Amino acid sequence: MNSIFTQIINGEIPCYKIAETDNCFAFLDINPNSAGHTLCIPKKEIDLIFDLENKDYQDLMNFSNKIAKALKKAVACKRIGISVIGLEVPHAHVHLVPLSSMEDITFKKKIKMSDKDFKDLAKSIKSFL
Repeated sequence: MNSIFTQIINGEIPCYKIAETDNCFAFLDINPNSAGHTLCIPKKEIDLIFDLENKDYQDLMNFSNKIAKALKKAVACKRIGISVIGLEVPHAHVHLVPLSSMEDITFKKKIKMSDKDFKDLAKSIKSFL
């Protein structure tokens, strides 16, 4: 069975897509730590990030770098934090989290956003790509 992220890539589950390349996909986390919390994933369904082939790993990191730069311009924050955890979804992914304090990256405190907020934020981030 496909992971939830593969289902998102395939359009079977809706998302707030930020960007897509031949190998990678970025979308807003629907349970964000802070506004703009984005997930960058390889299209190839691989559980552990360090099991990616070197080229695929580099593609994901370069893609994440590009998304992080746009995110920093679109969201008021001190910096963009990066985290790779991989315990909840068996599909390698990078969390990009706009940070104003250490609390923003604890993964304990979540914020609520409306559908309109998500759509407006996705549009703003895309405008900087």
